[in-house]
Amino acid sequence: MSNLIGEIAFLFQRLDWLSLVDLALVSAIFFFVLSLVRGTQAAALLRGMILLVIVIALLTSLLPLPAFSWLLRNTLTPLLVAIPVIFAPEIRRGLERLGRAGSTIISAQGPSPIERTIAAISTAAQRLADQRCGALIVLEREDQLDEYVETGVRLDAALSPELLLQIFYVNTPLHDGAVIVRGERVAAAACVLPLSTGGTLSRGPDRQMGLRHRAGLGISEVSDAVAIVVSEESGTISVTHNGRMIRRLDINRLRNILSAFYHPPAPRWFPALVARVFSGLERLRRRAAGD
Repeated sequence: MSNLIGEIAFLFQRLDWLSLVDLALVSAIFFFVLSLVRGTQAAALLRGMILLVIVIALLTSLLPLPAFSWLLRNTLTPLLVAIPVIFAPEIRRGLERLGRAGSTIISAQGPSPIERTIAAISTAAQRLADQRCGALIVLEREDQLDEYVETGVRLDAALSPELLLQIFYVNTPLHDGAVIVRGERVAAAACVLPLSTGGTLSRGPDRQMGLRHRAGLGISEVSDAVAIVVSEESGTISVTHNGRMIRRLDINRLRNILSAFYHPPAPRWFPALVARVFSGLERLRRRAAGD
């Protein structure tokens, strides 16, 4: 124990500003890697690899195993080559994020990607509502929705009002199901979502709502996604988030709500503030319905 304390004290004595920069860079790399795989199937694989490395390190340090150590030394290089192959989707997603961030910094003119996404979705929702075409659009945020993307037809297409209108027009092959939007692209269409289990639609006038509204609430109960629902019967636009629903929205209110929710992660006070705004809008809606 005294030797361990002495080694720690020795390390702190040699600590300078360059060492702090070194530690900060390593920490940033680890944080970046973990943020890429969080919420994906690769997260479990990464945890398994870390656990395996810890077990191997303990075995080789505590026990004299020359053959095992030789095997590890000769397989280390192939393992390092295999890691980029295993985590190729996550690496590609991270590089795309860096590219989008760089282009945003370089180009200060024109609307941001988020503003373009909100404008496209709001315009499409209003047109669909005017034509009484049912629609369910899910905006992926921090929680990955890959398991629901797999239930539909992958598109990976650029988001536009025309594409959303074409998908949700009646009798088109992909109109039955949800569209999942990831960033500025339509990840998939005709996706199957979980239905709400919270009982929100079992009370009052909301109990007459159909499967689209129940699916919109359901995905908001199991993730941080925001769902836009257009009613085929009434032509009303609704938004669901965190197991709650705001109904009878016009295009301006829809844009304001999406601007509040559909943004990159912010400090901890921001979600609390947005939740308060959402609760206030819900209270106003109920008061207006009571009047």
